[in-house]
Amino acid sequence: MQRLQVLKETFFGLDVVKQRILIGSAVAAGGLLAYMMSRSRKVKTIPLGEGWWGAGEKPLSEDQKIYPFTVQTSDKEIEDLYERIDRTRYTDPLEDSRFHYGFNSTHLKKVVSYWRHEFDWKKQVAVLNQYPHFKTRIEGLDVHFIHVRPPHRENQKVLPLMMVHGWPGSFYEFYKILPLLTQNHDGIAFEVICPSIPGYGFSEASHKQGFNSFAAARIFLTLMERLGFSQFYLQGGDWGSLITTNMSQMKPHCVKGLHLNMCMSTRGFKVLLSLMIGPYLPFLVGFSREDVRRLFPFFEKNVYSILRESGYMHIQATKPDTAGCGVNDSPVGLAAYILEKFSSWTDMKNRDLVDGGLERKFSLDDLLTNVMIYWTTGSVISSMRFYKENLQSNPDNRVDAKTGIFVPTGLAAFPDELMHTPKSWAQIRYRDIRSYTFMPRGGHFPAFEEPQLLANDIVQFVKKVEKF
Repeated sequence: MQRLQVLKETFFGLDVVKQRILIGSAVAAGGLLAYMMSRSRKVKTIPLGEGWWGAGEKPLSEDQKIYPFTVQTSDKEIEDLYERIDRTRYTDPLEDSRFHYGFNSTHLKKVVSYWRHEFDWKKQVAVLNQYPHFKTRIEGLDVHFIHVRPPHRENQKVLPLMMVHGWPGSFYEFYKILPLLTQNHDGIAFEVICPSIPGYGFSEASHKQGFNSFAAARIFLTLMERLGFSQFYLQGGDWGSLITTNMSQMKPHCVKGLHLNMCMSTRGFKVLLSLMIGPYLPFLVGFSREDVRRLFPFFEKNVYSILRESGYMHIQATKPDTAGCGVNDSPVGLAAYILEKFSSWTDMKNRDLVDGGLERKFSLDDLLTNVMIYWTTGSVISSMRFYKENLQSNPDNRVDAKTGIFVPTGLAAFPDELMHTPKSWAQIRYRDIRSYTFMPRGGHFPAFEEPQLLANDIVQFVKKVEKF
C-alpha cells in the first residue's frame, strides 16, 4: 500500500506530458512482458568453430604437451631500455592541464626517473616467477598461462577457476588476489588458471587476420580440457568478460559459474523504457536507488563520459598498427599510453590531479611491471589488434549478442567502472544471475585495486552455486 501511495503521488506530481509518456510506456511494457514470457527457456549455444592462427599452413598434427615456462631477462635487454629512456623527447604540458589532456608530462618525468634509476626489473622477474608458468600449443599458437594450486588440506573442496584479463592489463593483475583465492574458505579453495590472451604478453600473437573473442574463448576451453577439467568456474572483466561469456555460450555444460566485474547490456526497448521511467519511478523498471545514482544523468555519465575516454578504442579498432608503431618503439610512450588508463579507469576524478592519482591504488613497481610485460614481449600492437578483430562490424549483430547466457552468473558492480549495468539490464542476456553486488569502491581493475573485495565476492557467489 505504501508503494502504491508513493506511485500515485509521484505520478500526479508529474506534468501532463510526462504522465502520457509513462502511460504509453506502461502499455508497451505490458505487451513486451507478455512476449518475453512466451519465449522458450531452452538453453542455446553459439558455434564452437575452429581455427588455425599459426604461421603458414596448418600441419597434420600439433604438439599437445604442456611445458614449464620461466620469465627471463638479460643485461642487454635492460641496457636497451635505458638507452631508449635516455633519448626520450618530452613536450611541456599546458598550464593547469593535470590529466585532462592525457598523461601529464611533468609527472611522467617523475615516473620515468623512478623507472630508470630505482625500478629493479630483475627483482620483478623473480616476483613474476613466484607462481608456476606454462606454455602449450593450441591452434598454432604458444599459449602462456600460470597455474596455481592451493595447499593440500583435509576436507577441502578444490574448484578450478580461470581468470581472464583485458587491455591494457595482463595476467599480473591477478597476483594479489591469487593467495586470497587459494586459501581455505569454509571448505572451499580455488585452483586458479590465468592465461595470457594470444597477442598479449607471453602468449604468441596470431599470424592471421580474424583472431577475435570467439577464437580466444575456444582456445581457453581447449586449455581447460587439456588441463583435465571437465567443469570449472570463470571470471573476467574488460575483454576477459567477453571471452569468458563466449566460453559460457559455447560450452555451458562445462561452466559451473561465471563471475564478471564488467558486463555490457544489450540495447532495446526495455533499456529505453527504463531510461525514460527510471529517474522518476525506478522500482517500476527494477532499478535501485544506487542504480539511479550511478546511471543518471544518463548522457553525462554514460555517453559524454565514454566519448571522452574511448578515443583509444576508435584508433585501435581501425588502424592499430599505425598507432602502435610509436608506442612499440618508445618505452616512455608505451608507459604513458598504458598508465593513463590505470589513472582514469580507476577513478575518473583522477583526471583532476597533477599526478593522476596513480599511487593511490597502485605501487609504481606494480604498474611498471605490467608495462614491462608489454615492452619486453613487444606485444602492444598485437594486443591493440584485438579491438579491430572484435569491432570490424556492429557488435549487436554478432551471434553471441543474440544468444542468452544460461550458466549461473555473479556480477560485481564496482562504482568507478567505465559504465554501470543495472541487474535488470544484465538479466536481458544473463538469464541465471545468482549474485549481484554493488561494490563499495573500486574501478576497472578490481583484482589489482581491491583484491580482497573481489575475492570475497567470488567466494560468496561460488558458495551460492555450490550450496555451501
